Amino acid sequence: MNFCSSYMSDLCCPLCGCSHTDSWHQDKHREYVKCRECELVFVPPAWHLSPEDEKSYYDLHNNNIDDPGYRTFLNRMYQPVAERIDSGACGLDFGCGPGPALATMFMEAGHPMAIFDLYFANNPEVLEKRYDFVTCTEVAEHLVQPGEVLAQLLDLLKPKGILGIMTKQVKNQEAFKNWHYTRDPTHITFFSRSTFEWFARQNNCRVEFIGADVILLTRR
Repeated sequence: MNFCSSYMSDLCCPLCGCSHTDSWHQDKHREYVKCRECELVFVPPAWHLSPEDEKSYYDLHNNNIDDPGYRTFLNRMYQPVAERIDSGACGLDFGCGPGPALATMFMEAGHPMAIFDLYFANNPEVLEKRYDFVTCTEVAEHLVQPGEVLAQLLDLLKPKGILGIMTKQVKNQEAFKNWHYTRDPTHITFFSRSTFEWFARQNNCRVEFIGADVILLTRR
């Protein structure tokens, strides 16, 4: 399927709401669009999976709490957050999946944790509380409305609270063409460093980039 330029110009960015977007890339499966304002790259809704197909894809994941390799992977988020929070700080793991391993790691260190996942831990009451930190690991790339969701997560933070996001970041258009991250059909929203810097400015946050894929946003 191809979109004409007039369609692209009317396609609003799901992060900032800007209607000025351009075709960024097209592979044999779907189209990718880039926002001129915040530089988010996203897949138009015409190519989104249904909730049922998305859930079926997630069911194939094997995120075992006791898997040392998985814990090592999550430590890329755990360690920088743990270094920046006080003893006993209370957190929320948003998008925890079927095995809330990251929440378990924080609880083992003495941090009370709540969990939420649209498909595996749909506990809306936890979204009514305030937290010292919120983690969002390998979730941002799945968000249909990232602007709405990330703003909601920031609102859950206490003053000087931390929002930790783990997601691979767009480098440039050439690298994007062969990027493995786009091969997952549930990945529809792609951030770059510039996008996170834009989001931090808009929301009065300090942003830190840890390694290749961890972003910490701290409320001023």
